[in-house]
Amino acid sequence: MAIMDKFRRWRRTLARLSEQQDERAHARGENVFRFEPDPPKQKPRRSLSWRLTRFLLISGTITAAVLVLIVAGAVTVYSYLATDPLKAGLSQNPAKLTILSEGGEVITEKGLRRTHVPYEQMPEHLVDAVIATEDRRFYWHFGFDPIGIVRAMIANRRAGRIVQGGSTITQQLAKVLFLEPERTYWRKIEEVLLALWLEYRLEKEQILELYLNRIYFGAGNYGVEAAAQHYFGKTVSEVGLYESAILAGLIRAPSYFAPTRSLRRARQRGQLVLSLMLETDAITREQYDEALRNPPKLRAFLPSESYGYVIDWVVKQVADFRQTLQADLVVQTTIDYRLQGAAQNLLAETMAEEGDQYDAGQAAAVILDTDGAVKALVGGRDYKESQFNRAVAAKRQPGSTFKPFVFLAGLEKGLTPESLVHDGPLEVEGWEPKNYNSRYYGDVTLRKALARSMNTVAVRVSEWAGREKVIEVARRLGIQSSLTPEPSLALGTSEVSLLELTGAYVPFSNGGFRAVPYVIESITDSEGRVLLQHKAGDSRRVISREHVAAMNDMLSATIQAGTGQQAALPPHPAAGKTGTGQQYRDAWFIGYTAHFTTGVWLGNDDFSPMKRITGGSLPATIWRKLMDAAHRTKPPAALPGGTWGEARFEEERREPRSFWDQLFGTGQTRADTSLGIPSTRETQERQRPDRGFEPDTWARDAFFND
Repeated sequence: MAIMDKFRRWRRTLARLSEQQDERAHARGENVFRFEPDPPKQKPRRSLSWRLTRFLLISGTITAAVLVLIVAGAVTVYSYLATDPLKAGLSQNPAKLTILSEGGEVITEKGLRRTHVPYEQMPEHLVDAVIATEDRRFYWHFGFDPIGIVRAMIANRRAGRIVQGGSTITQQLAKVLFLEPERTYWRKIEEVLLALWLEYRLEKEQILELYLNRIYFGAGNYGVEAAAQHYFGKTVSEVGLYESAILAGLIRAPSYFAPTRSLRRARQRGQLVLSLMLETDAITREQYDEALRNPPKLRAFLPSESYGYVIDWVVKQVADFRQTLQADLVVQTTIDYRLQGAAQNLLAETMAEEGDQYDAGQAAAVILDTDGAVKALVGGRDYKESQFNRAVAAKRQPGSTFKPFVFLAGLEKGLTPESLVHDGPLEVEGWEPKNYNSRYYGDVTLRKALARSMNTVAVRVSEWAGREKVIEVARRLGIQSSLTPEPSLALGTSEVSLLELTGAYVPFSNGGFRAVPYVIESITDSEGRVLLQHKAGDSRRVISREHVAAMNDMLSATIQAGTGQQAALPPHPAAGKTGTGQQYRDAWFIGYTAHFTTGVWLGNDDFSPMKRITGGSLPATIWRKLMDAAHRTKPPAALPGGTWGEARFEEERREPRSFWDQLFGTGQTRADTSLGIPSTRETQERQRPDRGFEPDTWARDAFFND
């Protein structure tokens, strides 16, 4: 009141001063013009009938909107009246994908896990932790808690962030059981109405049981039992106070607070939950201090990065299958659990030790058995750093590893491992292929040309047999990538994947039969019903027995005395081929025994050149290590088809030649060594005669290391 009095006196004083100034102005004969505002206009008073009509319109609109919401809510609740919420909670089991190795070991449980446990088996401190974190007034409200909403708003305002939620546990359960994850006002109304219905139908303990068995806890785990086993390796009845606090803290943001993602962050969240429990008198100070002194530890996890590439590949293959069925699936794979882990470790360790000296940033490997089943697949040196699967998805130039298809085409056109072909400079359509070391050896056998990876011989054979014939052979053996019929086709300039190239070598190891690489053996549901079973694919013969023996004869020479000597695998007979891409961008070794076919690739993702690496160096070394691991329990076995001489004798016995053919040797190709392709610049000093097949002779040469 004193302030108002002072204000009035101040206004009166100002008025007197203004009047005195006006009087003095009049005394001096001055005119005084003072602005006086017009008096405010009064609004015309509305009639009583107009005001009554306006009131009725507004109130009617509000009433109609409320009635619509009530009716819609009643319809929503009515649609669930015949539903037993307990049965609904048990029946809605999220789909889970379990991937097994060939021996039945669990490689991963991808996606969702849930195990229902009764309320009686849940420890009291777990229930208290959830209530203290999610809904303090759970036992006092009727499904919807206005007081809790106001309290959460105040707490969040004080903290400057969201530390409490406004939805009750019953509302969250209604959302999980019946509603879609959308954020609208109508959905919130449905949530409240369903929460009221759940409170009417169920006891508080039943609501808690459903809630704790249905809520998501991160890493694909639904329910406290699955979460406890996944994170701590124990049942929910065995979890301690701090572990319960961590589980309760996951509900708000399961992915962010997951212990497997950040154990430090999960423990900090657990400490906050413990403090909330202390604040609500759910635990004593002594229990709080004791829990902090003994922080929980995670269970020992399998090194999933060893199987990451395989898991991703399998999940991608069954994606459509899962979407169609929407059911739990068990996928039985062909993966050898031990070999897969060993392959990933061997590749990573060898690349860490030797990769830098070649500027080789990445590597990939595939191991197949004789029918094409994938026993191990490594898509890169470190799955955590890069999930790109280079064994399956990358297309690179195979280099000389493509040559076996060229030489097989030559065999099918009439050549033999003993056929002489000229190794010397040549020109095809303006292109002049060169050997790796720019040396030429004159007339050489087909065997030596393949073992020493002579480029000019491969091109001569390709041009003589026909590029389309070479492509037909590659397609028949399993190459599906685009192949360009150009002169450089023989040197592997068309890009392929490691998986398909390795699969195309399998017929050499199994006696000449087509083998399509596969990794899924069967798919069953949770009750064991077989939904999909792998059937032997197109296993027709794609190489004759004689030509299998001839190819094995030539490709085994590559390891015995050729460019792949570092891949020698005693006591197991082995064969294979090295390959080096243009400017050292790719380095390969594909080889096989009677048990397995293995492919290895090295290179850089950005296609940058490596440092003078060849297929006969680090790739061959990695191949040998992988095959050593694969053959740990395998006995030595001869390559199929027998020796080339025996196979040819049997072929001739089945189809005997005429007397004149035998007398004059019809069918031998030693006469036309150039195969009809003219040489260019064939100078004597740049050619060397074929000096036999002795390894020591080859070692004295600056032999090819392709």
